[in-house]
Amino acid sequence: MELLRQIDGYCERVGPDYWAEPVNALTNAAFVLVALWMWGRNAGVPMARVLSVVLGLIGIGSYLFHTHAQVWSAIADVAPIGAFILIYIFAINRDVWGMRTVWAVGATALFVPYAALTIPLFQYLPVLGVSAGYVPVPVLILIYAVLLWRRAPRLARGFVIGATILLVSLTARSVDEALCTQLPLGTHFLWHILNAVMLGWMIEVYRRYVSDT
Repeated sequence: MELLRQIDGYCERVGPDYWAEPVNALTNAAFVLVALWMWGRNAGVPMARVLSVVLGLIGIGSYLFHTHAQVWSAIADVAPIGAFILIYIFAINRDVWGMRTVWAVGATALFVPYAALTIPLFQYLPVLGVSAGYVPVPVLILIYAVLLWRRAPRLARGFVIGATILLVSLTARSVDEALCTQLPLGTHFLWHILNAVMLGWMIEVYRRYVSDT
């Protein structure tokens, strides 16, 4: 693997310089700010605090990617996102569905084959096909919302809101390169801001459920 290979995948980047993507880089502060806010709200809810830490790491990893734009920094970008997804699914499986830890881990692991099977299908979607690697997430959130509607209606409604924000965020990510001519800055920075809001909201939804039960 060429860890130092340069990656140029966004409108804003027009060269290999560290500050070639200043807006895409600096908007990652949204993740860190939301993470700090959620940390303060989540005293007494350990898993929510774990998620808050990972949310901060998402901002740091994405900052590294949009400044260095190399393979190693791309890994630093996506690894915390993957960790957040898996930790969140585990938390819901254990604390909402009431699964024992070992079963919650096993059910969480099913996300991997689920994503592997659905990503090739989502690549054919108009607009969102560009972001097919992320589309399984809002779909899964909506599936959980349907399944939990009677058991935990408030949580389910929160999931629907989160999935909606994520779909808007994915749209902003997906149209970035397509709009380069009209918008040289691109729209990827909106992905950062909306994602920070969405992930913070998902932590809040989980916190409320745990605190109320």
